[in-house]
Amino acid sequence: MIAKLGLALSGLLAPAVAETIHGVAVYSRHGDRNTKHYGAQALTSVGFEECYQVGGQYRARYLSADSPHRILGISESKYVSSQIFASAPDSGILWGTATAFLQGFYPPLDQTDPDLLTTKLNNGSEASNPIGGYQYVLVHGEDDDAPDAIWIKGDQSCPANKAAKATFKDSAFFKQRDEETKSFYAGFKDALSEVYDYTSPSNFSYANAFDIFDLINVARIHNASSPALDVSDEDLAQLRTLADSAEFESNYNASQPDRSIHGRTLIAGLLNQLNSTVTSQGKVKFSLLAGSYNTMLAFFGLTGLSEVSTDFKGVPGYSSTISFELFTEEDLEAFPDNTDDLRVRFLFRNGTTGQPTAFPLFGKGKDSLSWPEFVDEMSGLELGSAEAWCGACKSDLPFCAAYSGNSVSGQSTGIKGGMSKEVKGGIAMITIGSAALLSGALFFMLAARKMRSHRAAVAAGVGAAAEKGSIHSGSTDSRV
Repeated sequence: MIAKLGLALSGLLAPAVAETIHGVAVYSRHGDRNTKHYGAQALTSVGFEECYQVGGQYRARYLSADSPHRILGISESKYVSSQIFASAPDSGILWGTATAFLQGFYPPLDQTDPDLLTTKLNNGSEASNPIGGYQYVLVHGEDDDAPDAIWIKGDQSCPANKAAKATFKDSAFFKQRDEETKSFYAGFKDALSEVYDYTSPSNFSYANAFDIFDLINVARIHNASSPALDVSDEDLAQLRTLADSAEFESNYNASQPDRSIHGRTLIAGLLNQLNSTVTSQGKVKFSLLAGSYNTMLAFFGLTGLSEVSTDFKGVPGYSSTISFELFTEEDLEAFPDNTDDLRVRFLFRNGTTGQPTAFPLFGKGKDSLSWPEFVDEMSGLELGSAEAWCGACKSDLPFCAAYSGNSVSGQSTGIKGGMSKEVKGGIAMITIGSAALLSGALFFMLAARKMRSHRAAVAAGVGAAAEKGSIHSGSTDSRV
C-alpha cells in the first residue's frame, strides 16, 4: 500500500527540477539481527550488509556529483567532520548500524578518489592511509544514562512510557483481538518447540504477538533445522500483521500521550539537527541517528502519517529510514540569506529497496512545508529539554535529580515541552542540549565524564556533547 500510495503521490511530491538541497537529517532502523527473545541482540552479517548498502544508496542520492539531489557544497569523496553528524545509543546493534551506514556513505578512498589516498612528504617519500583509505567517520555513542540518549531512545528508563504501554492490554481493542486469535496462535506450538520458555499454552497469544513473529521470522532466515520452516508464508504474513497492530497500539494512542514520549524526543532531536544546518548557514550538511522501530511508530502516529496510510501502522522493515530534506525551490550556489525561502520535505523508505518516497506531514496534504511552518508544527509536539523529559517520564536517572521538585509544563499533553526557542527571520534558535541546563554535583560528575562539544557551529543538543562510545557484543535493549 505504501508503494502504491507513493506512486499515486509521485506527481504531487516529486522534487522541483531547479531546487537546491542544503541539508538532510536521517533516522535509520538497524539491519537484520538475531532474535530479540533471548536478549543481547546483534547485527548479523546480513544486517551489516543491509546498513552498508543503504549508506551507499544515500551516498548516490546526496553526495554524487551527477545527482539532482546532491547536497550543496558537501564533500563527495573525503569525509569532512564539520559537515557530518552521527549519533547512536552505545550498543552494538545500533552503534554498528550507524557505523555500517557511514561506511557506505563514505567508503575507503581507493573506491572513490585514489588521488586522495596518498600524501607526498617533504623528504620525497609517500604515505598512504591504511585499509585502502578507510574513512573513520565519527559516531557519537550515547550511554543509556546520558542526557543526550533521550533524543534517540526517549523510552529508555522512562517509567511513565512503560506504564502507558502496559495499559494497552487493558483496552477493548486488545481484548477483542486476543480472543479472536486464540486458535490461530495455538497452532504455532510445534513451530516454537525449541524455544525453552514457550512451554505454557498462555505463551501462544496476541499478548506475545511481536515476540512470536520475531522468533519464527528470524528462524526462517537463519536456522536451517528449525521447525519454524514449516510455517507457511500466509501464516507468517498474518503473524506480521498482528504484530504490526500490537506494536503500533503500544507506541501510539492519541488519548494517552505517554505511549509516544520517545516519538516526541525524536522530533526534538531531528528538529535540532535541521536547525544546526540553518544556524550554521549550511555548514552542517548531513545528520544520521540510528534507533529502533518503536520510535518510528510513535513518530508516525504523532505526525499524522498513520492517517495518510495504514501501512504507517506497521513495523518498518530492517534498515528502514525516515529523512528530512532542507531545500530551496531555486538553483542556488550558496545558503539563502532569507530562511523563509527554506522548505522541508519528509521522505520514508521501508526496507532496503526502492527510492525514498515523500509523504505529507501533519495532515497538511502538502509536498513540503516552509521552514517556519515546519518548526511550528514540530515544536508543538516535541519534548525539547532534558527537564521536560525527566518530568514527563518520572525518571530516576542520575541527571534527573537536578530537576527534583521542579514543575514542568507540557509533560504529557502534546504541548511544547520546554525547548528554548527564539524565532527571528524564520530561524529557530533551538537548544536541546541538556549539558547547559543541568546543575548539581551529581550531574556534574556525569557530565564531566560524558559531554564534550561536537562542533562550535552546532547548537547544543543532539548535535553537541557526546564522546564516541565503545561497541559492545550486543544490545540488551528489548525494543530494537
